[in-house]
Amino acid sequence: MSLTVEWVGWLDPRAVQQRELMEVETTAMYADRQAELDEAGRNAVSAALTVSPSDVSHTVLVLDADVVIGHAALRPFGASFEVKKVFVDSRHRGKGAARLLMNELEGVAREAEAHSLVLQTGHVQVPAMALYESLGYRRIDAFGHYAAIPFGVCFEKTL
Repeated sequence: MSLTVEWVGWLDPRAVQQRELMEVETTAMYADRQAELDEAGRNAVSAALTVSPSDVSHTVLVLDADVVIGHAALRPFGASFEVKKVFVDSRHRGKGAARLLMNELEGVAREAEAHSLVLQTGHVQVPAMALYESLGYRRIDAFGHYAAIPFGVCFEKTL
């Protein structure tokens, strides 16, 4: 196993494919919670989770040999960066790819002298939350549009 990272544009087809895989997985994961919301609530959640390509400053892929197995991105958030779309294909979890992605993003943020990294995940993504906490993130109140997501959990790591 040889994990490497590659910095790409948000619209790189391999990055798009990783986000599509993530969407399939998380849509199934949260289908019951989405069903509990009315149309306005579903629209608010969708809007909160939508990422404009022009807002993204950095996108990174993790590869195992020549196979893309994961994705993450950053977008500026005031004096900080927001971590977006962290995903590792379920067939490749347990290899350290998510930790590698998070460390790469932190390196970019530190180089940019960002105040912190913030992120939002969902309440059933327990392994992701455990990873974030192991990396020094702490839970914070929902920020921005994420307040509209009743099953969201937000984190911050001060740099």
